Parts: sequence; structure tokens; C-alpha cells
Amino acid sequence: MDGALPFAFEVISLSVLLVILIVDLFLVVWRPHVPSMRESALWVTGYALLAVIFGGLIFFIGDAQISTEFFAGWLTEYSLSIDNLFVFVIIMARFAVPPKMQQEVLMIGIIMALVLRAIFILLGAALIASFSWVFYIFGAFLIYTAIHQAVRSGQQEEETENKLIGWLRKRISITDTYNGIKLRTTVIVKEGGKSVTKRMLTPMLLVLISLAVTDVIFAFDSIPAIFGITTSPFIVFVANVFALMGLRQLYFLLGGLIKKLHYLTYGIAVILAFIGVKLVLHALHDNTLPFINGGEHLDGIPEISTEVSLIVIVAAIAVSALASVWKMRRDDRAEKESASTKK
Repeated sequence: MDGALPFAFEVISLSVLLVILIVDLFLVVWRPHVPSMRESALWVTGYALLAVIFGGLIFFIGDAQISTEFFAGWLTEYSLSIDNLFVFVIIMARFAVPPKMQQEVLMIGIIMALVLRAIFILLGAALIASFSWVFYIFGAFLIYTAIHQAVRSGQQEEETENKLIGWLRKRISITDTYNGIKLRTTVIVKEGGKSVTKRMLTPMLLVLISLAVTDVIFAFDSIPAIFGITTSPFIVFVANVFALMGLRQLYFLLGGLIKKLHYLTYGIAVILAFIGVKLVLHALHDNTLPFINGGEHLDGIPEISTEVSLIVIVAAIAVSALASVWKMRRDDRAEKESASTKK
């Protein structure tokens, strides 16, 4: 589908997105603060409108098919990015990152995520171009991830980085206090009854390592998922950029509320399972593996259209979000009734 869009449009689009990210980064560094709910809401809405406008441009410059692929890919990546926020909240709380520094930390995490996903996109595109059977692997992995997503506990996301953090703490000297976003700081310690000035690492190193590990884990989920919707590296990348651009502001907008979106995890699991099945069906339709049907394509295998994918993705997000809001309201009523009963 990459040929449906002019090369000049792709170059201009990537250049504009790069400028927006640079300006966003500059604003974070120039004015570190805790955004208000109103400010966060305006940024999140602005980025969402920008994505809608971009999808409209693709429709007029390219065609309806590639525009639908962008919207389906963007919504899929956005839902997975929201899931990423659950872990970001845990990391910020676990390392007690000061609120005024969280914007800068999140921006660094998002930049790392974009770089890592760009690498995964290039690798994924190369694999797909050379080996069509890779869709079997992508599909099976997404179905496995969906099952894991549905049954995991709230703390399981931390296990991988916890082992790494514990290993690092035993081998390097790290202070208990921050020095802005600097990785090293000067401290005065007692050695042999004398005060000695030493250069030590700050907890910021552990925060960035945790974010990097998280980004890698989520890249393994998100890239195969969007390749199940489109095989255009350009659409895959810009969908990821738009999904991640408003993530920092969404973190402050939702705040502690994100932990209460109980059913969102199941909605994401449905999306991953659906795309996993779609990839396996596509692989069977274009089969080349010799031990499946003698290496021949399987006739009669249904192909799930991008339009159907978009409907399923929107429905999964909407239903899980509404169910989460319903559960929050029910729990709040139960808590108030319990409090009034005790009085």
C-alpha cells in the first residue's frame, strides 16, 4: 500500500511530525511543570484532531483503503499505548519521581519508544518482504499475548525490570535522591572518619532503564499487531507517532484514574486476539510452508477486511471503557453506602 501515497507527501509528513516532537520536547525542557487537567485535555484533544486531519489527508491524497488502515492502526497503537501508561504509573510511583520531573522523564521514554519501534518496524517490514510465513509467527504471538493480557495480575509487568534493577543495585552505587534528570551527582560520604566527595549515579538511571525495558516489551506487542492491519512501513510508523505523541499529556489527564480502568485490559486482549487470528488466516490464504497443504495456498480461507478490523477495534475500546466507567461508579456507590452504614 506504500505506493498509494506520493513519496513527497511521506517526506513532508515525517518532517512536520519531527518538528512537532522537537517543539514538544523544547516546551517540556523550557517549562517543567505539572500540567493542569485543562491543559492536558487540550493537548490530548489537539493531537487526536491532528491524527484525524492526517487521516483525512491520506483519504484525499491516497485512497479510502489506506486511510482506513491508518485509522485502524492508530486506534490499535493508541489502545496499546494506554496500556503502556499502566506501567509508567507504576514506575513513577515505585521510584518516587518528583511530579515536576515526570514530564521530562515521560518525554524521554516516548522518544526511546519511537526509536525502538522504528527499528522493529524496519525489521518487521524486511521479514514480511522476505518471508510471508512470518505472519504465522506474528499471529501466534499476538494470540498468546492476548491470553496473557487477559489473565495477568496487575504486578506482572514489573517482573522483568525488577530483576534487572535488583541486579544493578547490587553492582553500582546509586544515591537515594534525584538531581533533576541528571544521571550522575556529587555527594559527600564518610570514609574512614573523613568526609569524601564522590560522584554517584542517581535513581534516574533506574527509571530510564525501566522505561526502556517497558518500551521493548510493548514494541514486541504493538508492531506485530499493526502489521496485521497494514504492511506499509510509513503507515505503521506514523500511526505509532500519533499514538505516542499525546501519551505524556494523557498520563497527567488520567492520573490515578488509569488504574481504575479495570476492563481496558480485556478490551486490548480482544484486539490482540482478533488481529492474531486475522494474521493466521492471512498466512493460510497465502501459505508457502511445505508441511501445510503441500506448500500451496489454502482456497476458501476468509480474509478479514480493514473495515471490519476498524469496527472490531473501536467496539472493543468503547465497550471496555464504558464497562470500566460503570464499574468505577458502582464501586463508588458501594463505598459511599458502606461509609454511611458505618456512621
